[in-house]
Amino acid sequence: MPAPEESQQPPSGPAQILSLGDATAIIVGLIVGAGIFGTPSIVAGAVESPALLVAVWVAGGAFSVIGALCYAELATAFPSAGGEYHFIGRAYGRPLAFLYGWARMTVVVAGSIAVFAYLFGDYMSRVIHLGPQSSALWAAGVVVVLTAVNYAGIREGKLTQNFFTFLECGGLVLIIVAGFALAPDPAPPAPSAGGGAPWYMGAGIGSAMVFVLFTYGGWNDAAYISAEVRDRRRNMVRALLLSIGIVTLLYLLVNLAYLKGLGYGGMTRSDAVAADLMKRVWGPAGEKLISVMIAIAALTSVNGSMIVGARSNYALGRDWPLLGFLGRWDEASGSPRTAMLAQGAIALALVVFGAFQNAGFKGLVEYSLPVFWGFFMLTGIALFILRVKERDAPRPFRVPGYPLVPGIFVLTCAYLLYSSLAYHRAHALVGLGVLAVGAAVMLFGNRGQTTVSEPKNT
Repeated sequence: MPAPEESQQPPSGPAQILSLGDATAIIVGLIVGAGIFGTPSIVAGAVESPALLVAVWVAGGAFSVIGALCYAELATAFPSAGGEYHFIGRAYGRPLAFLYGWARMTVVVAGSIAVFAYLFGDYMSRVIHLGPQSSALWAAGVVVVLTAVNYAGIREGKLTQNFFTFLECGGLVLIIVAGFALAPDPAPPAPSAGGGAPWYMGAGIGSAMVFVLFTYGGWNDAAYISAEVRDRRRNMVRALLLSIGIVTLLYLLVNLAYLKGLGYGGMTRSDAVAADLMKRVWGPAGEKLISVMIAIAALTSVNGSMIVGARSNYALGRDWPLLGFLGRWDEASGSPRTAMLAQGAIALALVVFGAFQNAGFKGLVEYSLPVFWGFFMLTGIALFILRVKERDAPRPFRVPGYPLVPGIFVLTCAYLLYSSLAYHRAHALVGLGVLAVGAAVMLFGNRGQTTVSEPKNT
């Protein structure tokens, strides 16, 4: 007789084919993006102290572990390809789940794919220039190619992710070696491109944590592969904690390498901290090398986002007939192929738009984080609600230190929501506008169903 969690799988849906190593590589690839090559200088300038710099990066890892423990309980109790969409739906009902799924489909994931694809194009253009629209051509190409890879199936997607993650982590190790062992000492400060203090100097710990946790962002997307992990009762928790441990160690060592190779003053005044470090070590050749490394990091983020993003779109399509074409799962490939194509089309449209106006990483942070932290906070609160609402549901893993640990997570999310609004208030209206459009679309949806995603566990 099948286990309770397995008996709830729909006839056509995700199969448990991801090993602990596969899940860990996907999560590491989702977390470690191109941000670690640029945000450390912003964080260093905001806190104005090497000791605080190390402290906020440690705090980022600690917060991620606390959040991962909360997500591990939700993902093992209610495994679903819908991830946060599924948890929010069970706790709050269909309307709020739809708004989350809509924001994720139209801005959060597709926007991330487009931005990282553009970042790939920007850096690959330094190696091979394709003309006036070189960045856009590279970006469009990588969206098309990786959409095709993931359309082929989860096996192809996960192998690609494992390969990119290996190269990406190798690039971070190279920076660590360059900073600690090869950079000349003492390090002169990097010149300031603007001729004055950067905008982020002295912004404070609140602003610093916004960028630190943006750089740590991605571990929460592990919830979207929870239904496809073998022996998920144990492996989901292991994969989350192992991947965050690896990333935290890498991030600390990379920041210490920047400090050692450039000095604190040089780090805070650098516009491209990784490029400045590698240029000091290997000159122009080092600058070319870092361009390839950042391009690989961007590819890892694009591919990982495609894997998890299509699954949230699939869950949205299963519940809303208006978007029903997204809710088709292809058993042969182990992939929601239609949702993958739709996601690729939205991302490609954003790339085309980006050919005329490219906001880059700073724009991604400003436009998406208020919405992101708002729903992140609601997911944390959902853990409390579901402990009461579905008290009899099997919970293979329970958050240790309940209710204190998830309470810390919710309060931290609330603080970061406030910080993202306080520092980027003008762009919060964009997220609200997207949600308003989603609410209008929802009015045309079929509300006849009463469940969200898979049936409730019993």
